[in-house]
Amino acid sequence: MKVRTEHIKEAVREYSFNEPAESFPVLAEMVAAGECRFTGSVQVALTAGRELDHYRVEGTVTVPVQLDCSRCLCSFDRTVHSEFTIFFREDSAANHEEEDEVELGEHDLISTCFSGDEIDLLPEIAEQVALEIPLKPLCSENCKGLCPVCGIDLNSGSCSCIIEQKQSKFAALKDFKVRP
Repeated sequence: MKVRTEHIKEAVREYSFNEPAESFPVLAEMVAAGECRFTGSVQVALTAGRELDHYRVEGTVTVPVQLDCSRCLCSFDRTVHSEFTIFFREDSAANHEEEDEVELGEHDLISTCFSGDEIDLLPEIAEQVALEIPLKPLCSENCKGLCPVCGIDLNSGSCSCIIEQKQSKFAALKDFKVRP
């Protein structure tokens, strides 16, 4: 997924890509780590054009993914969708001035550098997808999870287990009063 800068110097162009998730190293690592399973290809639609001293890329990325609920451990399907804007600046020696402290503006937080006559979008697209995968996925906001005693899925049934409330280590301080 590379865009040649000579094609977007004069006019804004539209691009669309449909790539398998395995072609993105970051996404392949997520699958290998068991974080998720991509059930379809990564679909990208974007526009790219030159603005003053940088290139602006705006677009959307969509990919179907299968996740495991962190409460009940059931697998469920979701579609990851992300809209993004990224500014690409040409990497040069002037960009590497050393200063003690630099204040970053909003524009700097969504920009990255490139070198040569092509902008490689692969790492940026993979990053957009990875950021949308939740750390603790839930099949629903109302998921009851598993019983800590017998392990039954409380979403599909109930159990007669008695769950003891553990006494907090700080319970002794509950009635503590400070005197002036």
